[in-house]
Amino acid sequence: MSTQAAQNGSWVCQPSSNYQSRGIFFGDTPFSYGSSILLAQLSLSSLLTSLLQCILTPLGESSFISQMLVGLMLGPSFYGGDSPVLEAIFPFKSFYVSETFAFFGCLVFMFLVGVKMDLTIIQRTGRKAMVIGVLAFISPLFINFILASYLKNSIDMDLQLKNSLTAIGAFQASSSFHVIACYLADINLLNSDIGRLALSSSMISGMLSWFAIVVVFTVQQTSNRQQDALPWMALCIVCMIILVIYILRPIMLWIIEQTNNSGRVIKEGYVLLVFLMLLFCALFSEFVGQHFMLGPMILGLAVPDGPPLGTALVDKLDSFVSSVMLPCYFVISGARINLSEINMRSAWIVQVLALGSFLGKLIGTVLPSLYCKMPLVDSLSLGLIMSTQGIADILVLQHAMLLFMIDQKSYAMMVVAMMVVTGMISPIVKIIYNPSKKYKSTSRRRTIEHASPSGELRLLVCIHHHDNTPSIINLLEVSNPTLKSPIYFYLLHLLQLTGRASPLFIDHQNGSHHDSQRFNPIINAFQIYQKYNYDKVSMNAFTSIAPYVSMHDDVCMLALEKRVAMVIVPFHEWRAVNGIMDSMNQIRGVNKNILSKAPCSVGILIDRVSLQSTAMMSMMNRVDLYKVGMLFVEGADDREALAYATRMAEHPMVALTVVRLMLPESKTERRAELILDSEMLNEFKRIMETSGIQHCVYEEEMVKDCVGLINVIRSMEQNYDLMLVGRRHDGESELFLGLNEWNEYPELGIIGDMFASTDFSGAVAMLVVQQQTIGNDEDLLDDFRCLMEESFNVDIKPFNNN
Repeated sequence: MSTQAAQNGSWVCQPSSNYQSRGIFFGDTPFSYGSSILLAQLSLSSLLTSLLQCILTPLGESSFISQMLVGLMLGPSFYGGDSPVLEAIFPFKSFYVSETFAFFGCLVFMFLVGVKMDLTIIQRTGRKAMVIGVLAFISPLFINFILASYLKNSIDMDLQLKNSLTAIGAFQASSSFHVIACYLADINLLNSDIGRLALSSSMISGMLSWFAIVVVFTVQQTSNRQQDALPWMALCIVCMIILVIYILRPIMLWIIEQTNNSGRVIKEGYVLLVFLMLLFCALFSEFVGQHFMLGPMILGLAVPDGPPLGTALVDKLDSFVSSVMLPCYFVISGARINLSEINMRSAWIVQVLALGSFLGKLIGTVLPSLYCKMPLVDSLSLGLIMSTQGIADILVLQHAMLLFMIDQKSYAMMVVAMMVVTGMISPIVKIIYNPSKKYKSTSRRRTIEHASPSGELRLLVCIHHHDNTPSIINLLEVSNPTLKSPIYFYLLHLLQLTGRASPLFIDHQNGSHHDSQRFNPIINAFQIYQKYNYDKVSMNAFTSIAPYVSMHDDVCMLALEKRVAMVIVPFHEWRAVNGIMDSMNQIRGVNKNILSKAPCSVGILIDRVSLQSTAMMSMMNRVDLYKVGMLFVEGADDREALAYATRMAEHPMVALTVVRLMLPESKTERRAELILDSEMLNEFKRIMETSGIQHCVYEEEMVKDCVGLINVIRSMEQNYDLMLVGRRHDGESELFLGLNEWNEYPELGIIGDMFASTDFSGAVAMLVVQQQTIGNDEDLLDDFRCLMEESFNVDIKPFNNN
């Protein structure tokens, strides 16, 4: 029987003798049994969805598009219901079981999205987000009601479509926080400025939409049954909310308290208890005549987000539900859509309403955003994001179809309209909105080299794990904070976003957030260091809880707002307390993004020594000199490292050695680089001579090729406590020929990679420095022109690139 029958057919009965295949060796055909068919459907839908998502993700498309496309591909729209292979995998008799399994996956998915939601975001929502959320709800409804009235009175259409046209316009105007949160996560804009505003605004518009939808469904259901059951249904919904808030939520708070007191991970029994609550709420919703999704969504909102309970639920269920169960749901939804049966006139009418809804959301978002002095591109991007639709809207349409508010063909046309609008929005947002542009828009030099030597040095220190704390405190002490040139550093604790949908950025200076206590051990260590240097060091602590793929946005934004000269991040490998090297590739991705987008200089701190030797008290109480080495080759990064090393050399307990590598005959064509390097080194030697610093050595080493470079590095690796090197060098230089092929960590550069390699036995800590990059070669030319004008009093004309 064709899958086209899924649109209007009914399966009455089937033989109950055997539901499980004994195998092909006993003569059984696996696709004649329910369990085998279900496994095949899950496998095929998950595989095709993953493959299509890999293709569409670079184009900026969200997961909703790939999931719906797979549903259409496996439905009657593409193969016409005549494919023997698909008919074997998707026989009509399997749809009842598959649909039950798929809706169960949706149930758990919507519950998990509710778990990730932080309702306190409504309390923190500003007036701008409130106005945008309300207008994004009202504007499309107003426009679609006008369009629906006009179309019904002026255009001939199918009677069934005409009766449901107002409902179609209303459903297309709805929005959902669930959809927008998942969409922002898919396009990696969750913790950008626009992403945070979109989350806050969609929380308001989504709650208004869902409240209106519940009321409409309740009224429609009572009118269909011709009974005055509206008061009783409303009373049951209120009772369910009371049950969740005053009985189930206190139980979950008790679970969290028991877990925190024991100091262990949450018990499996507690997770099972919450899962039973989920099933009960779904049953209660179905029992009182509401959509079975309503109860799980309310329960999900009641679950305290974040660790330990929210994170445990998401970790255990999210991957399986999103990757295996949801694709099956979209396949079942696609089986109800047959594009060949759609009337073109009716399709255009529905598309007009979809366009009206899109324009309404765009107007309701863009106008208040422009009124609040947001840039046009940001306002337009926010409007596009607020116009996206997804799985929550499809669930609403399916329930509306069950209540005869819309018919099968209208449902198919509305789903296609959702795909078209959302599919067009995704690449447009990817093209026009790039959060990193504002980090590069500054024309001011925010580097240690260009900072005033007698002024305050501003640093942004990032930390992922408490094992990073001693080495970073040690680096701050070596940086020589003084009364004349104090250090003001911003501590940013970076944590992965788990168990919640909305990212958090916490300012611990006000101490107002309920999660602040969880971060006190790390912050206290830096506060103790601040107290030891209360007149020379100042600190402000922050915590960012964000996805790793967009965590750099918080780092770069804070660096831009606080006007820091350098961001210091720990290497993704570090030595733990037990002496074993830990590594996280996600942190490596964060570091790469910071290097490419930071609005200031960046330093990657590599600590391969034991924690005891790098502790703060060890540095402050040591009687021997702390030996710092600096390897100078050429380029802006080496000049930045030299500027930082010059500051360290003024510390009374630091001995600095600068080794410059010299080629017998320089063949580089970058003459501006050589002039700037020479000027920087001459200034360094002048400072060392005039300031009377005793523990400072400048050496020059003549090297011919990469062999000589490696020999110099091997001679230095055992002699210093800390090494400073620049990250970027001329890869075509004779010093580095052939070394690129052995570069294991490109983010460290060639020299940094050699120091960090396991082939080198030295236990030296290392700071790899990259100077701020404003624009390609123009920055170098600007520096060169300024140098020539100051040194020789010559007016240098801009270079002609033609």
